[in-house]
Amino acid sequence: MNRLVTVAEMTARELLRRRGVLLLLLLMPLTFWLIRRDAYVGQSVRSLLLGVSWAVSTAALFATGAARELEPRLRLAGYRPHHLYLGRMAGLWMAGLVIAAPFLLLTVLDAPELRHGGVAVAMLCCVGVAAPFGMLIGVLLPRELEGTLLLLTVVAVQMLIDPAGSGAKLTPFWSSREIATWAVDHTDDGYLARGVLHGIVVTALLVAAVAAVSSVRLRRRRHLRQLPTG
Repeated sequence: MNRLVTVAEMTARELLRRRGVLLLLLLMPLTFWLIRRDAYVGQSVRSLLLGVSWAVSTAALFATGAARELEPRLRLAGYRPHHLYLGRMAGLWMAGLVIAAPFLLLTVLDAPELRHGGVAVAMLCCVGVAAPFGMLIGVLLPRELEGTLLLLTVVAVQMLIDPAGSGAKLTPFWSSREIATWAVDHTDDGYLARGVLHGIVVTALLVAAVAAVSSVRLRRRRHLRQLPTG
């Protein structure tokens, strides 16, 4: 447990101490909100949630890439694979909550007619899904350019796809749009239940995928080299 906490603190501290990066991560959700602010409030909330998802996913992508050089030394120090990926994920979740908190306050001050509890749950789903999603992309696509382009593609599809269509449920952040409908339009509780269930299932699947891929990669022990004998 202490090693998980250590990796989580290292990840969160690394992100939060880079103030320029943090400001840029905050700029994306704010821009999404401001662009849609003059339109229907529901559009601004949904855009804001996508902005938070993008920001946390991007932070996870770059944190995963930055940790590649550190991981071999931690493995030599006795850290096991699950210490590294679970600890990093916990740190990213903490950083994601820091990123999301001011935007929840923004909706409270700027849109008092919303169900703000629903907005908070939607942001939790965004952070919960985005951290392992960004990590998974970072593990599968070591080059950050390709990973960033894939994230842009996912966000674009999420913005353009019909949320009522059957294919929308296959997108990672559908839960936030479903919960946002409940929070903005005051619909029945089915929207909230479906959104929460989707967020939990997708988060669990992504965590399992990160665990599987990271375990295989970290157990290869590329940091060890067998010396020739004789």
